Order: sequence, then C-alpha cells, then structure tokens
Amino acid sequence: MNDDRGFLATLLGDGRSLLTLTALILIGAGGFAFFQACTGQFLPQDTEYLGMSAKQLCTLHGCRIVHFMVHDRVSFGGVLVAIGTMYLWLSEFPLRRRERWAWWALAISGVAGFLSFLAYLGYGYLDTWHGVATLVLAPIFGGGLWLTRKFNQPVERLPFDFRSRRGLGRLLVLAATFGIVAAGLTIMTVGMTSVFVPTDLTFMGVTPQELRAYNPHLVPLIAHDRAGFGGALVSCGLAMFICALFGFPSRSLWQALAIAGVCGFGCAILVHPAIGYTNALHLGPAVMGCVVFTIGMAMLSPATRSLSSSSPRSLAPSDGSAG
Repeated sequence: MNDDRGFLATLLGDGRSLLTLTALILIGAGGFAFFQACTGQFLPQDTEYLGMSAKQLCTLHGCRIVHFMVHDRVSFGGVLVAIGTMYLWLSEFPLRRRERWAWWALAISGVAGFLSFLAYLGYGYLDTWHGVATLVLAPIFGGGLWLTRKFNQPVERLPFDFRSRRGLGRLLVLAATFGIVAAGLTIMTVGMTSVFVPTDLTFMGVTPQELRAYNPHLVPLIAHDRAGFGGALVSCGLAMFICALFGFPSRSLWQALAIAGVCGFGCAILVHPAIGYTNALHLGPAVMGCVVFTIGMAMLSPATRSLSSSSPRSLAPSDGSAG
C-alpha cells in the first residue's frame, strides 16, 4: 500500500505533540534545576558573571547567601515540574477532546510564563542559558498553539454547588491556586524592585549595601532567581486555577493537580527547614496555601473516584478526529 502522508504533517499531527513536548521539556528542566541546586553549585554562566564560585561565596556569612540562592532555585525547579504536569494533562485529556477552554488555559499560562522572562529588564542580568531555552521553547509551544487554535468543542458543565462537599473542595482548590498566582506576582515584583523582604535579610545576616559592596553582580543575580521563580508561579497558578475551574471532575485531573501540588508546594516549603530558613512570617502564606489546597483535594477525592468512569458529554457531534 502506498503511504503518501507528509513527514512533518504526520509527526506534528493536530499540534498536541508539540504541546506535549513543551511539557516534557519543562519537566526535564525543572528536574535539572532541582538537582543542580541541591549540589550547592552555580551554573557556569553564574560563576562567570559573578567572577567567583559558590564555594568562595560560601565563606561569607556562614554560607547563608548561597543557601538563600539555593532555596529559590529548588523552588523554581519544583514549579517547572508542576507546570509541565498540568500541560501534559491539558494536552492529553481536554485538548484531545478539542475543548476550547483547554487551549485558552495553555495560552494564558504560557504567555504569562514567557513574558516573565522580560522581567530581566528590571534587574539587569540577562541569563544566556535562560534566554536560549526561551528561544528554543517558544516556537515549539507557539506552534502547538497555532495548530490547535481551531479546537472549539463545547462540553456540558456540571453544576457548581458550593454547599456540597465536592463544591466546597473545588472552591478551596480555586482559592489556593489563586493564591499561587498572587504569590507569584508579589515575588516577581519584589525581584524586579527591592529584591529582598526583611526576613530574607535577617536570614542572611546582611544588608543589600553589603552584598553590593562584596560583589556588584550579586544582587542582580539573586533578583534574576527571584523574578524567574515568581513568573513560574504565576504561570503554574493560572494553569491550575483554570483547570480546577473548567475541567470536568475526573481521576486524571485530580491526579494531575495532586502531582503539581506536591511538586510545587513540597519543594517551596521543605527547602526552608533544610537550609534553616524557618521564619514563621515568611513561611506562613505558603504553608497556609498548602493546607487549603490539601483540604480541598481531600474533599474532592471521593467525588472524583465516583466519576472516574464518566466522561464529559459533548454538545456537538464528534467528527471522529478527537482521538
């Protein structure tokens, strides 16, 4: 039989493969960022920019400046894995059914994440690795969005009853994910302006003036980490919020949200006691958000199990191409 299919057209398919590739790259990048940060070493471009290694910087203030930088990078890695997880779910489940809201979830979250790269204009440090990764990933993600842009399958929505156990659980998850977005905007803004909050300086035992006197490139590098982490939080929170708001309750959605929550909240919270940064005022919002998210997910779990064999009913006839 003669197979006259086009090579690229077959590989790209309906565009979801590009979005899945984006998700896998984000998960890989998050894993790399996490493990590299755990080594306590800087990336080569960081060492070159500072003109000193992490070991040299570790001699200052009991290594707490390095530990502070590690805590931002571990948190960033966890959030990247969370974003990739939500993108995988969006691509494989609602987008496979050509649901329009899933396309918008990816577009809004992705645009927020890519635009956060421009935050470097506020702190003056252009990370070449980050820049190259953005230039490589943006066309892949953009291509996936372009090819799936005509997906417009309406679906039936379940009633949103806040008086029910499931409705209250969903409300708590929405509140927690909205809090992630707010936290990300705050951290990104701080990264582009003051860089530190008072508890950060107390932990490190240093002032911004002392940091600049020790190395004029140190504050811009830390600001880059802070703003990048904040931008990733915004992207992640938006994806989780929209999925919780519009996604049909299912086992797969619950599992995706659970994995994203464990990776995001787990890395961001547990790294603090690991480095000795246990200020209650600093950790309080993250812990409170984690508690609210966990309670909400626990309340949703029995309902999603009961719906695990269900599927959203399309309001339009299927053309057989939804997979």
